[in-house]
Amino acid sequence: MDEQLLNDDDVTLYGLFVEAFARLKPVVHRDLGVPDTWFEVLLRLGRTPGHRLRMTDLAEAVSFSSGGFTRLADRMAKEGLIRRDPDPADRRAALAALTDKGAEALDRALTAHVSHLRSHVTGPLSSEDRHHLERILRTLRDANG
Repeated sequence: MDEQLLNDDDVTLYGLFVEAFARLKPVVHRDLGVPDTWFEVLLRLGRTPGHRLRMTDLAEAVSFSSGGFTRLADRMAKEGLIRRDPDPADRRAALAALTDKGAEALDRALTAHVSHLRSHVTGPLSSEDRHHLERILRTLRDANG
């Protein structure tokens, strides 16, 4: 084994990133009242103007295959959290739309989520650290998009 590579600073930095995320995800997704994958869908729709997105765009945004996302959307629609609307710009496509029930579920989930974020993610950071972290994460996201 190459000891130099095993102890490389980049390997350590990435490992810390993965460990931090693995510890944070279950904490910040606790008490949402909906499965965390549903929460991600509701959040994307809630933050989108008009609260509607093309199904394919939404599937990509939450990192699902189109088939896997169709099954997820079916379950969410059955619960009344989202609905499918025809896409006026493309007859072949459908839009996922946030329902009133979905908006209420999102509000409840966000109350818990924001509280956990403030306690476990942003709370331990200084204001300066938060700005640096945001800049770093945007840089990593944009460089690898």
